[in-house]
Amino acid sequence: MEQDTDIGGQENRFPETRHSAIVAARSEDVQVRQRAFEAIVASYWKPAYKYIRIKWKASNEDAKDLTQGFFTTAIEKRYFDSYDSTIASFQTFIRTCLDRFVANQRKSQQRLKRGGSSEHFSLDFSEAEGELLLQPRADELTPEDYFHREWVRNLFSQSVERLQQHYKEKGSEVYFNLFERYDLQADGQDHSVDKVSYASLAREFGVSTMDVTNYLAAARRDFRKLVLNNLRELTGGEDEFRREARALLGVEIK
Repeated sequence: MEQDTDIGGQENRFPETRHSAIVAARSEDVQVRQRAFEAIVASYWKPAYKYIRIKWKASNEDAKDLTQGFFTTAIEKRYFDSYDSTIASFQTFIRTCLDRFVANQRKSQQRLKRGGSSEHFSLDFSEAEGELLLQPRADELTPEDYFHREWVRNLFSQSVERLQQHYKEKGSEVYFNLFERYDLQADGQDHSVDKVSYASLAREFGVSTMDVTNYLAAARRDFRKLVLNNLRELTGGEDEFRREARALLGVEIK
C-alpha cells in the first residue's frame, strides 16, 4: 500500500497554499509588501537578466545593472499596483515594463550602479550567465518567447528545490532522489540510450520495485502541487491562474 507522503499529508503538512504575490504587492502592510516583492523578484530576475542580454544585446555588466535597477525602480515606484489581469498576463506586463525601463535608460544614457539604492537584492548573476551560455536561445524563438521559456524554467527549478527541501525535512530523501534520478536526470540523457528501469533503480537504492513505483508517484504528485502552488503566487487572480495552469500542465482547475 502506498504510504501517505503527499505534501499536506497527515504527518507533515506543507505550508498553506501561497496567495498571489501580485495582489500582496499592493498591500499597505510594509512586511506583506516586502514578502511579495521578494517572491516576484525571485521568480523574474533571471528571465529579466537573460532577456536583457538577448533582446537588448546588453553586456554582462550592463545587464546586471539594468536588472537590479529595474526591480529597485519597480518597487520604489510601485509599478505592480497598475497591473490588470483582465488585460494581459503578469509575464507580459512585467516584460513590457522592463522594455520601457531599458529603453528609457538607453535614451537618457544613464548608468545604473548596483548597491546604491535603498532596495537591493542579492542576485547570483554568475549563475544566470552560466545558464545563458549553456542554454542559448534557439533561432526560432523570439525574445518574448525566450522570456516566457526562461520564466517557466525558473518556476520549475524553484519547485524542484522546494520539493527537495520538503523531503529532506521529512527524512524521506529517497523520494526526491528517485524523482531526480528518473525524471530529471533522464531529461539530459542521450535519447538513443535506454532510460533506466524501475528494477535497476530498486537495486541502486535498496528498495523494492513496488516502492520505486509508489515513491515516484508520490514525488510527481507533490511536485505538481508545488508547481501549482508557486504558479498561484505568481498570478494576479483565479482566471489568470487557471489559464496558466492549463497552458503549463494541461490541467483544468475548478
